[in-house]
Amino acid sequence: MEPKSFIDVLRRFGMAFILLAMIIALSFMNPRFFTISNFLTIMRQVAINGALAAGMTMVILTGGIDLSVGGTVALAGCFAAGALHATGNSWLAVLVALGVGLIIGSVNGFFVSYTKLPPFIVTLATLALARGFTLVYTEGRPLLVDAPLFDMIGGGFVAGIPVPVLIVAMVYIVVGFVLNQTKFGRLVYAIGGNEQACRLSGINVERNKMLVYMWCGFLAGLSSVILTSRLLSAQPTAGTGYELDAIAAVILGGTSLSGGEGGVRGTLVGAFIIGVLANGLNLLNVSPFYQDVAKGAVILAAVLMDKAFHSTADSR
Repeated sequence: MEPKSFIDVLRRFGMAFILLAMIIALSFMNPRFFTISNFLTIMRQVAINGALAAGMTMVILTGGIDLSVGGTVALAGCFAAGALHATGNSWLAVLVALGVGLIIGSVNGFFVSYTKLPPFIVTLATLALARGFTLVYTEGRPLLVDAPLFDMIGGGFVAGIPVPVLIVAMVYIVVGFVLNQTKFGRLVYAIGGNEQACRLSGINVERNKMLVYMWCGFLAGLSSVILTSRLLSAQPTAGTGYELDAIAAVILGGTSLSGGEGGVRGTLVGAFIIGVLANGLNLLNVSPFYQDVAKGAVILAAVLMDKAFHSTADSR
């Protein structure tokens, strides 16, 4: 293999190589890691962050950011639990969670698109609002859920495959199709590449950006359903720090923070890197005080390596 083609392979699959190296290393360090039951556990854990990261990918592709997804997970989950308590209808609870996500996404999209406020400020504000409303609604107490159909979403199996894995697989198929095979997807990349040129070309940038934030909010609502079902309760503090994990998965997957470059295939690899790392550290009995340190170090190293691959390839 010529040097140029070798660098191209590293550029395209560098994060996948890192993920594979992590799996091999952790398998030697703890024999419990490389088991079917543990991989099923990892996939369940990745499903929640994976759904969030898919929506975050669309937002970041436009050059934006959404810091509200963690708060959306908490608020949507608590509202879903409340609806379940009031009616006993699992489908209504799911629709409530998705609706809450859509509403928060719409609010984010409106203020980012039509008032020209920075996405960082808007979504930081909605994060605080969502957290506040969650605490007011729950009075700081968890809400237990106990409905067989709802419980199956986060804890059930279909043909031996965890239901959350099937749900997130569908999410990535749909989002991948939207980004790569539709006019809207092409506009998402175009807006991230050069928003002003899109506006001068007659593209309705505001409407399309609002739709992107609605997608992100909707998928945050979906994540809340999976998390609430898996825990059998809606926690008022749920989703804390999830926005950072989602952003990290997107960046590890090769999507540029400046927008216009990347995709959900890389994001899925990034989500697995974070999930495998967290699972491995737990199996190794690493103190929670050091887990964030290790996670930050691995993310920084992986991003630096990816940047080095890209810089070497671009210089040739």
